[in-house]
Amino acid sequence: MNNLLNKRRAGVLRHITSLPGHHKQGDLGQNAYHFVNFLHDSGVTVWQTLPLGMTHADGSPYQCLSAHAGNPALIDIDGLEKLGWLNVSENCEECEGTPAFNKSCLIAKAYKGFLEVASTKDKNDFTQFCRQKAYWLDDFALFIAMRNVFNQQSWNQWPKAFKEREATALAEARERLALTIAEIKFEQYVFFRQWMALKTYANERGVLLFGDIPIFVSYDSADVWANRSVFKLDKTGEMSVVAGVPPDYFSATGQRWGNPHYDWQYLEKTQFAWWVERMDTQLEQFDILRIDHFRGLEAAWEIPASEPTAQHGQWVKAPGHALLTAIKAKLGAIPLVAEDLGIITDEVEALRDEFALPGMKILQFAFGSGPDNPYLPDHYERNCVVYTGTHDNDTTVGWTQTINSHDRNHALDYLGNPSISLHCALIQAALGSVANLAIIPMQDILELGSEARMNTPGTTVGNWKWRFQWSQLSHERATRFAYLVSLFNRT
Repeated sequence: MNNLLNKRRAGVLRHITSLPGHHKQGDLGQNAYHFVNFLHDSGVTVWQTLPLGMTHADGSPYQCLSAHAGNPALIDIDGLEKLGWLNVSENCEECEGTPAFNKSCLIAKAYKGFLEVASTKDKNDFTQFCRQKAYWLDDFALFIAMRNVFNQQSWNQWPKAFKEREATALAEARERLALTIAEIKFEQYVFFRQWMALKTYANERGVLLFGDIPIFVSYDSADVWANRSVFKLDKTGEMSVVAGVPPDYFSATGQRWGNPHYDWQYLEKTQFAWWVERMDTQLEQFDILRIDHFRGLEAAWEIPASEPTAQHGQWVKAPGHALLTAIKAKLGAIPLVAEDLGIITDEVEALRDEFALPGMKILQFAFGSGPDNPYLPDHYERNCVVYTGTHDNDTTVGWTQTINSHDRNHALDYLGNPSISLHCALIQAALGSVANLAIIPMQDILELGSEARMNTPGTTVGNWKWRFQWSQLSHERATRFAYLVSLFNRT
């Protein structure tokens, strides 16, 4: 167990996009710093976010265009103005006919301003950033530039020379798209600069940043395009099998994610170099990391690509022990959390426990199925992370309004028939449990219903859009939450 996780702590789950602000979605600006202050004042020492990668059009942070790159949509434009690199009030010919606030265009303008007025130190920092990140940044910048040229088509739909990464074609593209590529690299420089400044601010106030690593990457990504040998693809680069999970609590037909599976045989030959680099990037950004769908490191559900649902697949073994051993050998004792929800076997638990990784406990899963339910708090051990619910669950208020009477009565009896509301009792149960880390979604602190749900698994519309307003965080709610954090010795 890593020392960061071997201590009684409280955390809050809330993604960057859910921050308030005057732009289309939350970003790394002043509201992020205000949120750190709220956590600090509440005695909370962990802020958990969703993945920070550059999303596709559906906005899902679990289907990104790169396993390394940050999402430029999270960049704080006001911060670029304060540096003197950007004047938003100036007219922009490229933005004519588009919405008034076009962040990509504004960042491109900021790059021009950066070249004109940035200090020598900042320019040297940018050069050094590009050099240090070249192992993923060069391919990513070219990938995004060409994706723009080809109208956002997936790389397997590009002309053959670019799809197959023919050297002459790529050299020509790099020359022709040099300015766009430089702007894309600048976007990443700004993102990492702003994120690391936020991380420093949080750490100085005793707040750790807790990130999330999707076990699989998107097929339409720079990673797959540039590293086809890492993935199970045929000679033409197409997928014959895709990732997902069989039918479970969330979906009667399972979830067909559509990601490519790993070619573990190739990865073992390379000592898992691609995975080690990926983990290294994330460790730079976060203090604690969760491996989403951890059970896929022991065995993953392979679905024939021709199947429309996840029902007709099979479990295929993965070398999780060898992978985690290689990561530990290269990067040390990483503070990892295993997302071990769903169909969990003895082999998965053994892999988790061999590396002393905390698993997850969800209180919304605890009631109605009898005393052996592993999500009931009397089964917890210290080395775990408890949640009232996650980004994939309904809010706890929403859940309490939809559960059947049997499950409700079980919950009320188990919790001692509290005089407070059931959702408040569940927050107290999480914070009062023996779990080292208790994470409460921001929606639950704000007592919000199903309208504030972040994601509904198996659906692609209406997700990832929830945002909160500071007016929802009343003094009474903030004070009560801080009191509970202190009451249960999690400050």
